[in-house]
Amino acid sequence: MSLNDKIEQAEQLQSRPGTVDISLTGPPEPMLSVSVDQMMGAVEGVRRYVASHLAHIGRACDVDDVLQDIRVAVWNGVARGSYRALPGVPFEAWVQGVTSNICAAHTRRELNHKTLPLLLDPTGDEVSGSWGRLSAILIAQDNPENQEIIDREWAVMVLQLTREAVPAPTWRMAIESLTAPRQYALPTRHDRRRWNAVTAVRQTAKTVSLALDVTPGSIGDIGQLCQRAVACLPSALLREVANAIVLPDIHGSERQAAIARLARELGVTDRYVAVQIGTARRLYQTAWRVARRAASF
Repeated sequence: MSLNDKIEQAEQLQSRPGTVDISLTGPPEPMLSVSVDQMMGAVEGVRRYVASHLAHIGRACDVDDVLQDIRVAVWNGVARGSYRALPGVPFEAWVQGVTSNICAAHTRRELNHKTLPLLLDPTGDEVSGSWGRLSAILIAQDNPENQEIIDREWAVMVLQLTREAVPAPTWRMAIESLTAPRQYALPTRHDRRRWNAVTAVRQTAKTVSLALDVTPGSIGDIGQLCQRAVACLPSALLREVANAIVLPDIHGSERQAAIARLARELGVTDRYVAVQIGTARRLYQTAWRVARRAASF
């Protein structure tokens, strides 16, 4: 049989009903019990939960990455039949369970990840640039490009001032957390304390960095110094708390009213605002001292 005859015979077989190899037509579309729009909407609905969860370990910059992991897990669960609708249980509740598991796994990885090989004595013979790397992770972690522009002198200045501003146990625990070897285990209470220390040191380092960035002579009086110190706080919530409560130094019913107002404006609970007051006050005082020194005021 010639080559042309073989080709013609193959075409005839393919044209007959039931003779086409379905493996050549591509995989069938999965039968989805939940629409794509509902899946994506449910995932977007857990964004605040994910942001809050990651903020507790100082990794708010990972929100989009974790949400992408959740999208993939939700799609796979629905497409492969892992999700089973139950009477009275909304789909969003299942997504929340998936979210909790993925956030917990991400937390375990971060808590036990050896971030940097740091040498911690700025007065010793450390490798050049090691304090620049530590400064980068504490100050400019959200923008990797900034890591290249933090030079040694600036890093040493920022970190020495940061070390002076936080309690020694907090500093040691933060460094322990950043340099501990990777381990795979459920996070312990000590792990959470370590990451609380990391958060405190990172917030302080960012505050110090902003407070140092003051042009000499740009601050003319105490009022300007106070406003500059507030502007150096590392988050909008802390700046709002400092402006509304710390700077005017209000107490009693007036403070409670300010807490309630801020909570409504920011979409958080009164308790969440209240627990930020101590942090805002500590960072404000640090920024005030550093900015005053930097501005030669």
